[in-house]
Amino acid sequence: MVDAGLGKDCITLDHIAALHKLQYLPLHVKAIPEGTLVPTRVPVMTLYNTVDHAFWLPNALETLISATLWGMMTSATTAFQFRKRFMEHAKAVGLDPAFTKWQGHDFSMRGMFGVEAAILSGSAHLLSFTGTDTIPALPFHERYYGANLDTDLVGGSVPATEHSVMCLDGRAGELALIRRLITEIYPKGIVSIVCDTYDFWKVITQYLPSLEAEIKARDGKVVVRPDSGDPVKIICGDPSASTWYEQCGAIETLGHIFGSTKTAKGARLLSEKVGLIYGDSINLQRQEAILSGMAAKGWAFNGVLGIGSYTYQHVTRDTYGFAIKATYAELEAKDGGREARAIFKQPKTDDGLKNSARGLLHVADVDGLTLFENVDWATEQQGLLQTIFLDGNQRNQTTLAEIRARVEAQL
Repeated sequence: MVDAGLGKDCITLDHIAALHKLQYLPLHVKAIPEGTLVPTRVPVMTLYNTVDHAFWLPNALETLISATLWGMMTSATTAFQFRKRFMEHAKAVGLDPAFTKWQGHDFSMRGMFGVEAAILSGSAHLLSFTGTDTIPALPFHERYYGANLDTDLVGGSVPATEHSVMCLDGRAGELALIRRLITEIYPKGIVSIVCDTYDFWKVITQYLPSLEAEIKARDGKVVVRPDSGDPVKIICGDPSASTWYEQCGAIETLGHIFGSTKTAKGARLLSEKVGLIYGDSINLQRQEAILSGMAAKGWAFNGVLGIGSYTYQHVTRDTYGFAIKATYAELEAKDGGREARAIFKQPKTDDGLKNSARGLLHVADVDGLTLFENVDWATEQQGLLQTIFLDGNQRNQTTLAEIRARVEAQL
């Protein structure tokens, strides 16, 4: 491929042959423990070659490492922000904080840039949440992070309909289909029903009230799913709308029909017989508007928000400033020894954001994670950057349970 792109024999293979003779990757890779919140401009990992003739290896891996990690780290950071805001809302209105693990549901897979991207992003989502429809992310954690799908709650979902199902009997058959779903197909437990196939408001103000007895007698919860329109207005209400139920919003309307209770802090709470999950298109700004909007109306939001490709795909590696740069090199000196050089970039045409770190690096907790540049080798070997790979061998392997524990501790 290199010959095809750059011209025949433009790159020799001697360095590859020398690497092959070693039979291992001569690299030392260090990283901050996974699940740790790291400020921008503090390195999450470092790597360097451990034999001289492999000096080219770290830079050769730069693009591969970046392509694999930046998306996962971005999704993990975004998921953490969602979870943190859910926790703040729960504390303010008196909800059980344990339920926040289910309030952000990963609906992103069908909108991601391929299955591999969905797995990487979906596995990152599971550091902060347990709700997911990105099923391939579950065995990813079993293979790489010590999870056991038979014994551990890695991620879960509930029976749920899609528009293809709700369209089968047309407009005239929608009510009968909902009745059959909640009484025959899923007579108990949680079932999620997409309700905007034709007219969302008609479903929750006419169809569901006609099924009130069946819903209240059922051993479980019927969850309605709006999936179009403005999520904030649909959930919280639109004061400029023409009908009372659109002005109230979906949660308050369901409360009028099925009743509500109050939390210990006095916030209204929807009946346990019904719930709401909004599909894709929820980002951090809409989450904030929904949670603050419901709280302002005196409600505790105990519904679920779908986090999809609208959030996880609309990002780049610059969203949280992910970059890999060379900072240090050793050259052969005239006296036969080594000459250490700190390497850095400082573009004059930039505002300083792209200035890179210099020399050997050390990260320590000094009133928060802090980077120390241009340190000596003795200092470089200390600090929070731990060896995770050395000369072909993994070190300090971590598990999903350990990562989740770190995430919980930072909430």
